[in-house]
Amino acid sequence: MSNREERIKLQNIDIKNVSKSFGSLRVLEQVDFSIAKGEFAAIVGPSGCGKSTVLRMIAGLESPGSGAVTANGADIEKPDPSRMLIFQEHALYPWRTVADNVAFGLELAGMRKKERSQRVDEVLAKVGLTGFQKYYPHQLSGGMRQRAAIARALVTDPEVLLLDEPFGALDAITKISMQNELLTLWEGTGKTVLLITHDIDEAIYLADTVYVMSPRPGRIVEQIKLSMPRPRNRNGADFVAVRERVMKHLDLAHH
Repeated sequence: MSNREERIKLQNIDIKNVSKSFGSLRVLEQVDFSIAKGEFAAIVGPSGCGKSTVLRMIAGLESPGSGAVTANGADIEKPDPSRMLIFQEHALYPWRTVADNVAFGLELAGMRKKERSQRVDEVLAKVGLTGFQKYYPHQLSGGMRQRAAIARALVTDPEVLLLDEPFGALDAITKISMQNELLTLWEGTGKTVLLITHDIDEAIYLADTVYVMSPRPGRIVEQIKLSMPRPRNRNGADFVAVRERVMKHLDLAHH
């Protein structure tokens, strides 16, 4: 499949004037933004501002109170294998090997064992886990477990990756390594990606567009399009300027 054909296949995600309450608690207020096909977008904001609620709506696990959440113009009403959600905790089954964990979705889909094994090996190679097929989660480092979780999401070839603080539990060195691996994967597949993170530098380093949210009820207070070439210098003047721009919003929110 050509890059153009692959891009047409991918999903454009639209969040249109979405508000959401849980009982008397107003979580989101008139959230409005779009993620283009093949774009890497990130949302940053204070804890409790509704970032993960937005992500769960795109995954089909929550419904908006008002407004619409759509993929390629169609309302998202339920989970779909074309949109895969990756959490901060790897959620691997401890009694299954790495290969069996990664293959789980393919098993549910009824793929034959030989084809399944080949597909798992291909994806494990992409995330740097070749040779670890027969290991169990407790035998892996935190970064390797998260790689396995990413492989499990990639193996079914979803159109959209939804990442909810995927590297939040990792140490600083492992986190940077995983960020670089994620970029390599994204650049190789061109999938549509939305990352939720508290880490401002992570958002700026990875994303094409960074959305900054206000405290609850969450609203988009700024959209920052990033044109810095990759790999990005975290100490470069452009990078620092964007970091200060985001922090200004969050400092104002704090005060």
